[in-house]
Amino acid sequence: MKALVYTAPYTFEYLDFPDPVVGDDEVLIRVKACGICGSDVHGATGKTGRRLPPLIMGHEAAGIVEQTGPNVKGFEPGDRVCFDSTVYCNQCPPCRKGLFNRCEKRQVLGVSPGDFKRHGAMAEYVAVPWWIVAKIPDNMSFVQAALLEAVSIGVHAASRAPITPQDTVAVIGAGTIGLFIMQAAKLKGPAKVIACDINEFRLDTARKLGAAAVINPAGADLKEAVLKQTDSRGADVTFEAVGFARTFADAVAITATGGCIVAVGNLEDRAEFNPQELVARELTFTGSYASSGEYRDCIELVASGRIDVEPLISDVVPLSAGASAFDRLLKAEENLLKIVLEP
Repeated sequence: MKALVYTAPYTFEYLDFPDPVVGDDEVLIRVKACGICGSDVHGATGKTGRRLPPLIMGHEAAGIVEQTGPNVKGFEPGDRVCFDSTVYCNQCPPCRKGLFNRCEKRQVLGVSPGDFKRHGAMAEYVAVPWWIVAKIPDNMSFVQAALLEAVSIGVHAASRAPITPQDTVAVIGAGTIGLFIMQAAKLKGPAKVIACDINEFRLDTARKLGAAAVINPAGADLKEAVLKQTDSRGADVTFEAVGFARTFADAVAITATGGCIVAVGNLEDRAEFNPQELVARELTFTGSYASSGEYRDCIELVASGRIDVEPLISDVVPLSAGASAFDRLLKAEENLLKIVLEP
């Protein structure tokens, strides 16, 4: 098969690669669309330690069932499908509780942090366990389905904090994940959702997707702007979807006393805050990692239009042009959210 192979930092090659070996519990999928995740872009620099070459990246994908192992249930060749990014064992205690993102043996497609390597979907074929696969409706394109994994990240994050009709929700970071968090949070019916980003194109997209207010911290004091939008209270729930120490500190600063901060981004491994903020203001800090059983629900959310993926699709290009697509994302000279590759 043909595959886009990460061979060295900042380097991708479109190569012939051995076809996946299909296990007894696996489904072989002919990939029709695969999105480039921000974590893939950061991984391509060689600085994260989670993308070790040679590696086929890609964990946001959809396609057609080509072959099934003898133990596979509910799928047959020709089915239009998508699949989760987390390969969980379905047997350990967390899995038995439905906490698949906490699986004791979890792997992530297209990731190789050292203790495992699992080739991903930037190729003509990928083999995955049948229990992470789901069928998609005929009215959903493969390109749309390639964004379902990112949608599930946003839906899971929104589930990590209580949101009431009286609440103001703030989302710091209006990239792909932040925009899906915003949409998922809106489905819970808060009084107001505020999007914060330093990119005006992303803020404009947030407006189109229903943000009641947008704030650019590059042109205004973020805390003052949020206080102005909230009658001087601050946000009841704040999602930090960037991952820098500075933006985490911003999340603490704009959150109301008694509020909740959900950390989703993870670009830096250290962030400082005053523990007195946690104690005296009775803040709740929590994290959100991947998704945990929401993936299948997201199919209906997207198919019904309750979550809109179309404004986030910046370009669709052939897999053979994948190296140039990564280069465009790394240079960050264009207003790009999601580029989808088609084998």
